[in-house]
Amino acid sequence: MVEAGSLIWLVVGASLLAVVTHVAIPPATWLALTFLLHASRSMPVVPGILCEWLAVYAALAIGNRGILPVSGPAYFAIVAGYAMTVVIPFGLDRFAAARIGGLGGTFIFPMAFVAAEFLQSRFTPSATWGSLAYTQYGNLPLMQVAAFVGIWGLTFLVAWFASTFDWAWSHHFVWSAVRTPVLAFIVVFGAIVMAGSVRLALAPTDRPSLRTATLNRPVDLFIPGEMTRIAEGRLTPGERKPLADKLTRLHDWFLEGSRREARAGARLIVWPEMNLLIFKEDEPAFLERARRLAADERVYLAMGMGTVHPGEALSFENKLVLIDPSGRTIMSYLKSHAVKGWEASIMKVGDGRLPVIPTPEGRIAAAICFDADFPEFIRQAGQGLADLLIVPANEWREIMTVHAQMAGFRAIENGVSLVRPAASGTSSAFDPWGRVLGVADYFAPGDRTLTVQVPIGRVPTLYARTGDLFAWLCVAGLGVALALTR
Repeated sequence: MVEAGSLIWLVVGASLLAVVTHVAIPPATWLALTFLLHASRSMPVVPGILCEWLAVYAALAIGNRGILPVSGPAYFAIVAGYAMTVVIPFGLDRFAAARIGGLGGTFIFPMAFVAAEFLQSRFTPSATWGSLAYTQYGNLPLMQVAAFVGIWGLTFLVAWFASTFDWAWSHHFVWSAVRTPVLAFIVVFGAIVMAGSVRLALAPTDRPSLRTATLNRPVDLFIPGEMTRIAEGRLTPGERKPLADKLTRLHDWFLEGSRREARAGARLIVWPEMNLLIFKEDEPAFLERARRLAADERVYLAMGMGTVHPGEALSFENKLVLIDPSGRTIMSYLKSHAVKGWEASIMKVGDGRLPVIPTPEGRIAAAICFDADFPEFIRQAGQGLADLLIVPANEWREIMTVHAQMAGFRAIENGVSLVRPAASGTSSAFDPWGRVLGVADYFAPGDRTLTVQVPIGRVPTLYARTGDLFAWLCVAGLGVALALTR
């Protein structure tokens, strides 16, 4: 029999989880996980796990509405899988935490939560979407944890707080009974916040910078669905000519806008993902125009392009082409991670290597949109000693805020400035400590150009060297703990 008090905490925790799934409110996540864990531990095992799953499922179904790019039965099936990933750590906690007890018992839940999130990111198409770590965006001192152990350290802290607080709660906050676990958490958490604050305070402000501008396509050139049909390369002869004329106007728009920003002082001009579409046979002539512009204006031109191969099964090349101020093409990168569904059905995939190109301004790396949701992939920028990471993106209104915030963690992990122009989203730039340098909303009225001074110069990080070692240690620690409890 499930008590009414447990159900109340379950509903409160699930309600908060639904909110933070859609909007980053750091304290709400700590409360959500604490209430959900308290409900889990206070209910009978079998009905408790079922109630927990139903509550989490409802929360994620509400919170992910508009975020997941699917609908109908597929949407609810994917949410069911997400809910299972979230609930498994609660089940493992019920199995092992009480048997171990004390300080050791408080580690079961955070290790299980990190293991569940990490393994999901490695072995499912969702990457790191849904990680609790991203809900801590805005708490800059705490976000610095990512420079050492990645986002998994943040997930661990949130879950460890829930486990420790509930331990104290279940012992009626009697200090003599809860002193050791509570003091351990307070000391570690305090040290992390203090270290993060010092790291931010000591961040240099005298680094050389690169004036950067991001452009965006005109909102009224294409009607809904036209760019999608062009990218698919399945056009009738009657559609080809009028759409080719529109593409010519689009090409002129970007080149003229780039010249304008160059003459206003920009040294680097970046275009969003697949914002400029072009048929394969027209690409050489266009690239020659772009090279002449870069050489004439003495600027770096980083072009998010979509090259279309009409009639081919995989008709679309989603790429970033970088031209230096001499007019030389120094990078042509194909997106390595296609979003499952429509994009994966049409896109030629890259080789999985993230380019890092030396230039007189510094070492420039590049990835595209969904690539940046894979921390281990982006770690190639840190390993390659990149000074600047360019990440063109293309998204939609419901995800534009959270997706831009996720990119800020990649900057911290690799100690690199990050410029992220976004079509149909939030264009943004971050410094190596995750501080926002500027934003521009595609859906806001007026000019959607982002102009910002981007500091150049890497900051060495432990994560760039060791990667997801902490997450693997959590997986191993959980395995050892479960073996011991058996």
